[in-house]
Amino acid sequence: MGKIIIGKVEEFPPGKMQKITADGKDVLVANIDGNYFAMDDTCTHAGASLSEGNLKGSTVVCGWHGAEFDCKTGKMSSFPVKIKDLKSYKVIIESGNIFLEA
Repeated sequence: MGKIIIGKVEEFPPGKMQKITADGKDVLVANIDGNYFAMDDTCTHAGASLSEGNLKGSTVVCGWHGAEFDCKTGKMSSFPVKIKDLKSYKVIIESGNIFLEA
């Protein structure tokens, strides 16, 4: 993927998350208290878009079946069965722009 610009910081308000497409991949970007985190947007349980779920602190809750992932690391934090973690991406802020690096 390299380093890809995904938008301006003001397009990602605090306490919100949204799906973007970078290099053909759906990625969830979350702003938690001014810190930006990115991970795959597709839940590893049943394929739901995590951007349609909820953000509780730094935890993304899947809207379909409630799987929880730490958006800082992409690791599953809670679900009745073990499912795969998500890939997380490094986020870089430069001159008010947000970049993903993989």
